[in-house]
Amino acid sequence: MKGIKFQLLISVFILACTNISAQTISGRKIIQKVKDRPNGDTRSSEMTMKLINKRGRIRERKVISYSMDVGKNKKDKKTIMFFLYPGDVKGTGFLTWDYDEIGREDDKWLYMPAMKKTRRISGSSAKKDYFMGTDFTYDDMGSRSVDEDSHKFLREQTIDGYKCWVVESIPKDEREIYSKKISWIRQDCLMALKVEYYDKLGNLQRKLEVSDIEKTDGFWTAKKMHMSNVQTGHRTILTIENPKFNIGLKENTFTVSRLEKGSL
Repeated sequence: MKGIKFQLLISVFILACTNISAQTISGRKIIQKVKDRPNGDTRSSEMTMKLINKRGRIRERKVISYSMDVGKNKKDKKTIMFFLYPGDVKGTGFLTWDYDEIGREDDKWLYMPAMKKTRRISGSSAKKDYFMGTDFTYDDMGSRSVDEDSHKFLREQTIDGYKCWVVESIPKDEREIYSKKISWIRQDCLMALKVEYYDKLGNLQRKLEVSDIEKTDGFWTAKKMHMSNVQTGHRTILTIENPKFNIGLKENTFTVSRLEKGSL
């Protein structure tokens, strides 16, 4: 009788371990889920940027942004944004064509109305530059293909009452600005609550914190992003207002000629 009970106990233990193993999710699968999260075929939003230096001095900028999914299976994305305020940057525009294809470099252009000149952002060195004095790099302003990085699921962790997957992502291209990043992905909405970026020496360089996540028109939206450079003490707070989804946009909106007009 004791032998039967022991065998039954072993069977239950093996079954439990099998279920746990079956529920284990890979890091790549998590990041793919994030990439595939529905957010409409087209979208727009207004943004307020607060640039804060280590002494606490604040500079404020206002931006309007439009984006559209394009290409085969709508895996690629085009985005155009214009600065509305203050006067010294008003009319400045940024255009990106993001490609999901690995090895194909994204196209990026920056229009500076004061010089009446459009600068093409290209090459690995340009990706490391910071966008318009913020703590977001030009690489951050685009989207990455899932397989540009190797992803490792580290653990589950609860932040502010939300269950998160913690994933480590290491770039396959050694020329990237960071050696790795660690993301805390909220399981219910598939959005990052926090991302840590580590420099080439393995030291924490930047930290992104995302808050005010809510549904708008049926789509999850983050209303606030706080990027801080822990090495310089500079911070950028991005507040997203008036988000809209599945609006009337055409692909010919996302061109350099439209960019140089300074607005839609």
